[in-house]
Amino acid sequence: MKGLSAMAVSQQIFLPLLASFIAGFFGRRIGDRGSQLVTCAAMLVALGLSIHLFVDVAINGHAQVVTLANWVASGAFHVDWALRVDTLTAVMLIVVNGVSTMVHIYSVGYMSHDPDKPRFMSYLSLFTFMMLMLVTADNLLQMFFGWEGVGVASYLLINFWFEKKSANDASMKAFLVNRVGDFGFALGIFSIFIIFGSVEFSAIFPAAASKAHATFNFLGWHVSALDCACLLLFVGAMGKSAQLGLHTWLPDAMEGPVTMNTTAP
Repeated sequence: MKGLSAMAVSQQIFLPLLASFIAGFFGRRIGDRGSQLVTCAAMLVALGLSIHLFVDVAINGHAQVVTLANWVASGAFHVDWALRVDTLTAVMLIVVNGVSTMVHIYSVGYMSHDPDKPRFMSYLSLFTFMMLMLVTADNLLQMFFGWEGVGVASYLLINFWFEKKSANDASMKAFLVNRVGDFGFALGIFSIFIIFGSVEFSAIFPAAASKAHATFNFLGWHVSALDCACLLLFVGAMGKSAQLGLHTWLPDAMEGPVTMNTTAP
């Protein structure tokens, strides 16, 4: 069962990426209908696999980490490219794949008037892939990859009608405002590595209680290390979810097709 789950994890994560590639690079060859069928079918399969994983992981208790490759090895800094599937991940996979599947199907009719349907469907599937990478990340660096990928996909969707100056301005505004939040998120990752010596969730969570009284010396002030790291990570969340202070990009994001929410899960 665990071997089947590992295969299901990999398939449902990379199926939207494959569909995005096909629709984006071969859309003219397979046509509008072909691009829609490929992307919608990939999402339906991914949704079915996520339901299977939910039963296997959340109900039967087969949580696991699927290691795909060694990613970064530099001194004391080691990070694997891995997919963590626990109960929270299993729930989020259903949410992401479920919502995205409905968006893909709805977009078949919603974008029926547009001449660039394959490109739009490709962007949607790319957005989905990046969200899946975000929720299945096994470490903060991999999460940052998915985090930034969601930002790139948001930029592409907001600027879908790039011939409009208002769309160009809105996408650039979203990109720049989100970079402010992402800078805080990156600083939070650096802080976590300084505190724990790792960015792997399996190393961070068990050691969190033992670091409760750790402090940083900032200009003679001793500040709680964990509070500082959490606040920096929260700044990243403020940018992606358009919270007060970093919210100004969201109203302008309506310049793009509005079938998909451009905030992170």
